[in-house]
Amino acid sequence: MRGSAGANMSDERDEEQKLSQILVRDDRYRREAYRFMQEGLEYTMQRRGRRGHVSGRELVLGMRDLARERFGLMARTVLNQWGVKSTSDLGELVFNLIEEEIMSKQDSDTRADFADIFDFEEAFERDMKIELED
Repeated sequence: MRGSAGANMSDERDEEQKLSQILVRDDRYRREAYRFMQEGLEYTMQRRGRRGHVSGRELVLGMRDLARERFGLMARTVLNQWGVKSTSDLGELVFNLIEEEIMSKQDSDTRADFADIFDFEEAFERDMKIELED
């Protein structure tokens, strides 16, 4: 998956219109989820140190790490409020963004690439550690 390159004001308005079209067509997810997906793609590319295609698995793991970093123990709650309850939901977000040409894909990319990458309860609750300062 790839995101759109540098945006100017006109591009941002166009992107907002495209997001609005997605929300009318598919109301399962909130606008914030799409914005967070775009941030997650950028985060994933920065973390690996290069731009270009990101696999579904790479993107999902990057999204998990960004959610943990940004929202901590509230990550699952925040994502759930946005309609995102599984890694398959992340795939649905991506493919909605692809349909509106906000993101792009390779021919080999499929929704199945996002299925069952990790369990949300484990990733955002059981695996989270609370560290107390002495």
